[in-house]
Amino acid sequence: MRICDICGKGVLTGHRISHSHRKTKRKWLPNLQYKKILIDGEWVRVRICSRCLRTQAKKKSEIKK
Repeated sequence: MRICDICGKGVLTGHRISHSHRKTKRKWLPNLQYKKILIDGEWVRVRICSRCLRTQAKKKSEIKK
């Protein structure tokens, strides 16, 4: 199942529309990455979307300052 463990972002569905306006089903998949992150003092391996990964990095850099 393609779902982000942090925010719950998943697969979106819709139509691929041709020039003649025929509609066929298509999917948009989230950009999931496997990463080890520190949660409550433990390293946990999670499937995390790229947006949440950027947010985690931003929070981490603010702590270091």
